Amino acid sequence: MAIHPKSKLAKSRSSIFILTASIACIAVLYLVACLVSAPAGIQNIVPPNRHTLHQKYLYWGSRIDCPGKHCDSCEGLGHQESSLRCALEEALFLGRSGDTYRTFVMPSRLCINPIHNKKGILHQTDNMASEEGWAANSCAMDSLYDLDFMSNTVPVILDNSKTWHHVLTTSMKLGSRGIAHVEGISRTDLQHKKIYSNLLLINRTASPLSWFMECKDRNNRSSIMLPYSFLPSMAAKKLRDAAEKIKAHLGDYDAIHVRRGDKIKTRKDRFGVERTLHPHLDRDTRPEFILCRISKWVPPGRTLFIASNERTPGFFSPLSARYKLAYSSNYSSVLDPIIENNYQLFMVERLIMMGARKFIRTNKEDDTDLSLTDDPKKNTKIWQIPVYSWERGEGENC
Repeated sequence: MAIHPKSKLAKSRSSIFILTASIACIAVLYLVACLVSAPAGIQNIVPPNRHTLHQKYLYWGSRIDCPGKHCDSCEGLGHQESSLRCALEEALFLGRSGDTYRTFVMPSRLCINPIHNKKGILHQTDNMASEEGWAANSCAMDSLYDLDFMSNTVPVILDNSKTWHHVLTTSMKLGSRGIAHVEGISRTDLQHKKIYSNLLLINRTASPLSWFMECKDRNNRSSIMLPYSFLPSMAAKKLRDAAEKIKAHLGDYDAIHVRRGDKIKTRKDRFGVERTLHPHLDRDTRPEFILCRISKWVPPGRTLFIASNERTPGFFSPLSARYKLAYSSNYSSVLDPIIENNYQLFMVERLIMMGARKFIRTNKEDDTDLSLTDDPKKNTKIWQIPVYSWERGEGENC
């Protein structure tokens, strides 16, 4: 039988084409299956080798609240969270446009102010003059916050990630479509003007302001996109789990946050008279005054969880005459294995306080808040003579 080489070659090419097409189909089906089954939050983080211009990024700097007047120092957790929440709000705002979103580039570490890193009430000591503290001056951001959980609301990546390195490399190759260093540009302009909205990367580090200053004017309540409770609820899973264990043990309880320490400082004026920015705070956060203040909200016999930066041992003991007192120090077996700094400790305590039936803050932050003092939380910059006793009409019903 005669052999026809051309016919055999055609059949061979046809078999190769079918095999190639089959492999391609299987690969596509596999990729679709991976995307469908990926956990929530993971899809928001774009692999470095598959970046597209449909994902865009927002960068505010490598340190929370820096640049700004605090670059050479470090503010407390509350101040830094105000700044971080402001930046996340901008990413969320800019992401509400068409088929794009803005991923916020999160600093990989958070600085820790040594003033706010005392071991305090968790590790009580008989030495009242003790200034024992944790040695850390910074901590990994993902040791405080659950970034995958956060990405369900605002997509985030860390500034030490491969994705961020890829974004920087790509932005330099794209020229005018790559990156813009913006200063004094409103969020609305960044969102709607094509010169900004189509950019791969918006860099806010040109601004000399502290981060939270970008959100300073909040008279329009509808402009607040992330509530105060957002970052506390984004605590790292190990911190959330610890808080749940402690809450389960406490059962039905109330809680108070007593901020003293850094807030009750005084200084002498030119006449030698002691003055303070919070004239009633020292008085209102002493046990005898706390008992009077909370009696209308917390019935006798209730379990009262106390979170405080007061480090004097036994300072709150007088409250035990009316309540069953509980501190984080009662749960060292739960906390000691996981707590490495005071920021982590406060985040656990904050979750516990949020779970209380009645939660009483130090200062009133909202009209509906219960508080130990009526002094405003915000710094009024007015130095007044401190008040240590009842004024006329106060304490009559205690």
